Amino acid sequence: MKHAWLWWNKEDLRTELQQLADEGRDTRRVEPEFARLLSEDVSEDALFQKAVNDLLDKARLLPMRPDYRYVEPSGLDAIRAHRAAGPRVLPITVSETIKRDHIAGAWLGRCAGCLLGKPIEGVQSPRLRLLMDRAGCEEIPDYLWRLPKLTEKDYQELGFVNLWNYRMLDSFPGDDDTNYTVMAMALVQRKGINFTPSDMADFWMENIPILRTCTAERVAYRNFTANIEPPDSAVVRNPYREWIGAQIRADFFGYVALGQPELAAELAWRDASISHVKNGIYGAMWVAAMLAVAMTQTDVRCVIETGLSEIPEKSRIFEAITEILNRYAAGASYSETMKYIHKRWNETRPHHWCHTISNAQIVAMGLLYGEGDYERAITRTVLACFDTDCNGATVGSIMGMMLGAKALPVKWTGVMKDTIHTDLQGYQTASISKLAEEMFLIHHNIAKGSR
Repeated sequence: MKHAWLWWNKEDLRTELQQLADEGRDTRRVEPEFARLLSEDVSEDALFQKAVNDLLDKARLLPMRPDYRYVEPSGLDAIRAHRAAGPRVLPITVSETIKRDHIAGAWLGRCAGCLLGKPIEGVQSPRLRLLMDRAGCEEIPDYLWRLPKLTEKDYQELGFVNLWNYRMLDSFPGDDDTNYTVMAMALVQRKGINFTPSDMADFWMENIPILRTCTAERVAYRNFTANIEPPDSAVVRNPYREWIGAQIRADFFGYVALGQPELAAELAWRDASISHVKNGIYGAMWVAAMLAVAMTQTDVRCVIETGLSEIPEKSRIFEAITEILNRYAAGASYSETMKYIHKRWNETRPHHWCHTISNAQIVAMGLLYGEGDYERAITRTVLACFDTDCNGATVGSIMGMMLGAKALPVKWTGVMKDTIHTDLQGYQTASISKLAEEMFLIHHNIAKGSR
């Protein structure tokens, strides 16, 4: 049995070497070994797999470079010691009816934003531009399978047959970005708000097959089965430890901790720490904290900055998101900022395409240049490419929390017909609105102090 997702390949080695450099490790002593393995054509050989495992074990122990200027702990106490000043709790005085509407808006907005990006996950910006140009559109005006002027022949000629097939959609077909939101809800229903990282690890093994997980989650799952517990499960042989996986799992924790960004970030940390480290964790904490305060804010910059106040100030992701905030404040256009992101990150490289930091910059850009409009926010996010379904989902979630379900355009929400499919037992086919109600009731019990 040599399943491609369970065996190392050369791209994994390139990812690990870049990750080591990113996080400040001194790689000089292992670079010759990386070069040797990258030059060999034996990726399906058991000896190659063993050599990669041995190299990953060795690389994990490399010292930090003395000139590394970032401070990036993974433990919760250390993260809090290095975070910025910020509101840890914000009073929410609105009615339960309004809270219910905004939680529903966040969940519905997440589903719609994910659905916009889902069919083009992995499509790079030049190819998407061809589709947009054929439709005569500068920006995305609608779901991409119903662009104006395009026929089935256009989609076929441009290699987007899958997009054309979406025209028969009558529900949300399911995605890992929504699976994990429902999974977090189900865990808290079972274990309560005081769940531990190990509780989450056990829940994964009980409820999802390993081949339904990706990258860092798949590595962590494999570690669980070898009795490697959190937080070691996040670092043992895990080249993807700062990829976007934890960030896409964070939303539910913001939904149920309304007005409590510190609590939301802590819940996200408990989940993220089983599979990610450093900036991979910070992305999750940032998103959860933003969602916890989004209902109380009309200024999206305040939402972003409150999220940042829960992560270390001297981290790479804090710096990268601040760059987008500064560009927006200085008057840079949406087009200029998107070009800046594409210049900094190479979307043809998996490590850049799927990394937390590159995608967090796109999330920040989409929120800022959405200028308070749900449609503009999700479409400008997805147009940037990179991890389209993840970023569309996150921005859609935050905008939905800010605006509420009643304010979201039926143009975007109606296509799903209040139905979602997931890979989680008991929720294979479910009502989007009923799931939102379950999420609200969990928040309601937490707010009453029933933990």
